[in-house]
Amino acid sequence: MNSERLTVNLAGLRLKNPTMLASGILGYSAETFEKIAKCGAAAVVTKSVGLKPRRGYANPTVVQVSCGLINAVGLPNPGIDEFTSEIREAKATLKVPLIVSVYGFSAEEYAVVSEKAVAAGADAVEINVSCPHVKETGAEIGQNPKILYSVVKKVKSAVSKPVFVKLSPNVTEIAEIAEAAADAGADAVTAINTVKAIAIDAETTKPILGNRKGGLSGPAIKPIALRCVYDIHERVKVPIIGCGGVRDWRDTVEFLLAGATAVQIGTAIALKGTKIFRNIAKGVDAYLKRKGFRSVNEVVGLAHRN
Repeated sequence: MNSERLTVNLAGLRLKNPTMLASGILGYSAETFEKIAKCGAAAVVTKSVGLKPRRGYANPTVVQVSCGLINAVGLPNPGIDEFTSEIREAKATLKVPLIVSVYGFSAEEYAVVSEKAVAAGADAVEINVSCPHVKETGAEIGQNPKILYSVVKKVKSAVSKPVFVKLSPNVTEIAEIAEAAADAGADAVTAINTVKAIAIDAETTKPILGNRKGGLSGPAIKPIALRCVYDIHERVKVPIIGCGGVRDWRDTVEFLLAGATAVQIGTAIALKGTKIFRNIAKGVDAYLKRKGFRSVNEVVGLAHRN
């Protein structure tokens, strides 16, 4: 594998290949971060952490459907003060960038959590403004350009590291939301978070999830995510991280062609295991070699020029 051919610059972070661990998957333990990195992930994103500890929703929180997974976990986390010890432990050994996903119920909370994460050693923060199943945070912020602008602006003023914004697909025009994030100073945007969904049991006649409604991830949302990345690329200049239904090197290449600089992988880990990162990197490298590209950067956004 040609490591130089696969290297990307993501808002100042050097990634050895374009694959990242998505937030919400295997994301609170320094030991897990290390394992994911050894399996080939070029960066890891933690599960979302807030200002205070949160228990999340009652089980069941995840249900498998024919086209992916629906989850309503409810942002369970130990709180940023407790989580800083994991950040420090991870940074002591981790050889890839560590991005901490943060959420809040106000611009001030987002800024405080981000500041503490960066002080503990985070290489970047990804602000979660797109969780579809927790009220007063997540999607409610990510669906309003003015509120999103103020949140991003506040976080940017609080930290010196790159700030990524994870966008919701549950909006009328995602490119407009991405533009608001970029105008406020976001260094990159991640597209997309999960799509609003529900699963109902025919025998019990009730919704399956404890929270009733949740967010769909996996193969079914890839075409949606791909379209979102494509639309955003035409409107903003900041790097885009593609996320949603990535299962193999071909999916990854499609996101790159649509305009993504890197991709995040989540649900596919449950189906294919952690070896997926290295397998995708090898596949992308073989594709680039076969097509005569000297660098992965040469294919970013190529679908817009062809």
